[in-house]
Amino acid sequence: MSATPLRYSQNFLCDPRLVQHLLALANIEPDATVVEIGPGKGIITDELAHHCRNIIAVEKDRALAERLRCRYVALPHIAIHVADFLTFPLPETPYKVFANIPFSITHDIVTRLTSAAYPPDDAYLIMQREAAEKFCGIPRESLYAVLLKPWFDLDILYHFRRNDFHPVPRVDVVMLRLRKRGPPLIAAHERQLFRDFAAYGFVTRQPTITHILRGILTHRQRQQASKLCAIDLAATPSAISFPQWLQLFHYFMHVASPHARQVISGSEQRLRHHQADLHKIHRTRVGRKA
Repeated sequence: MSATPLRYSQNFLCDPRLVQHLLALANIEPDATVVEIGPGKGIITDELAHHCRNIIAVEKDRALAERLRCRYVALPHIAIHVADFLTFPLPETPYKVFANIPFSITHDIVTRLTSAAYPPDDAYLIMQREAAEKFCGIPRESLYAVLLKPWFDLDILYHFRRNDFHPVPRVDVVMLRLRKRGPPLIAAHERQLFRDFAAYGFVTRQPTITHILRGILTHRQRQQASKLCAIDLAATPSAISFPQWLQLFHYFMHVASPHARQVISGSEQRLRHHQADLHKIHRTRVGRKA
């Protein structure tokens, strides 16, 4: 019996021809290094083996990994690693990712890739449509989307049928492309301040642009920001587009006082600590019920 925890269970693709079609949509050169997350039974690995020169497959399930090692023993360009991808050391040279990932840890995987010291040039991830739309900011921007977009271009490349998988998922599934921007839209020295600015905006208790800006810009500056960025001050953070968030941040950087910068400083870290505390409370409650 497989030792894989339930939370890592996957819905596997059934048709190699579909995998070939997906690879045709992807921008993966023959000389590319490709990381595959959770190769499972190897249906994607089989096609990658014909497509690129260096494959790093990371499989948490030891039994599945051993089967794959036996299967590809004669193919030295395929390396099978028994490991948890969330702690697996990523390459420090250019690489791409192509994977059908466990839906239950989608957020963790995307965060791992996009926050890495050496993120992939391109990542093609098969995931739940709802999660992909959140990352893309569809139909409204999310904090996660605003934090991703200065450094990554996101696009949904393919919509699957549910019977493309076994077992058949209960959700709609898509393939999301995450392409690293070069250069990014935010300068390196402004990276953390932008992330704090966005976090501050999305967690303000009274979530309108007026209330968000009231503590960091003067009345005149708020009115000017509204005109320059074409923003309705009565709108909520998710109702303004990413380009408007970018314009608003650049305006803030131009006019904000040292005090205003201090107000937003550390907002992302405070948000993460709050989320971690909520997660601990949830786990404690679940443990007590069990």
